[in-house]
This record gives sequence, C-alpha cells and structure tokens, in this order.
Amino acid sequence: MAKIEITPEQERLARFAKALGHPTRVAIMYFLAKREECYFGDIAEVLNIAKPTVSQHLKELKEVGLIQGEVLAPKVRYCVNCDVWEEAQTMFSQFFNDCSCKDKKCC
Repeated sequence: MAKIEITPEQERLARFAKALGHPTRVAIMYFLAKREECYFGDIAEVLNIAKPTVSQHLKELKEVGLIQGEVLAPKVRYCVNCDVWEEAQTMFSQFFNDCSCKDKKCC
C-alpha cells in the first residue's frame, strides 16, 4: 500500500475543522455571519458565558483566520473574514464531494 503524504491543503482543512470543532465557536460563527460587525461585549452577552471563555474561542477562530478583530479602544470589533470563509467553504465542499460514499458502496 502506498504511503499517504499530508498536503498543505489537508493541514489547512484540519485547522479549519479544529477551529470549528467546538459548539460555542460554531455559534459564534453563526452569530457573526448574520452581521457585518459585532463588538466583543455583544458576543459575550448573547452566548451567556464568561468573557475569558469567549475570548479564548474568539482567539481560536482568529488564529485560523475565520474572523478578524479590530481594537477600537476600549472595545474590540469582530467580523467574519469573508475571503478565508470562502476558502474554508471551498475546501470542505471539495472534501465532502470527493467521498466515495456518494456511490453508496462501502465496506
């Protein structure tokens, strides 16, 4: 059997999957996707979780590039990074479309 080499694209897809691998981060993305921008306090308020926890989730999403944050002292404004969101969407679509399950033949 041939060895599989991990591609940079697979590594990128895995980072997106990890960032979206927590329900709170998915909720944050849903929340931000419906707005052009949102302030940290609003996100913490609607999620009804501790601010340090919100900060950690935002950090994870920001590190992978799915969201952007801008400091407007004393507030921080967040929004979806549309270019990266489209990249993730394309990569996930390709990943799911490449599955052999669409032929309904599996072991």
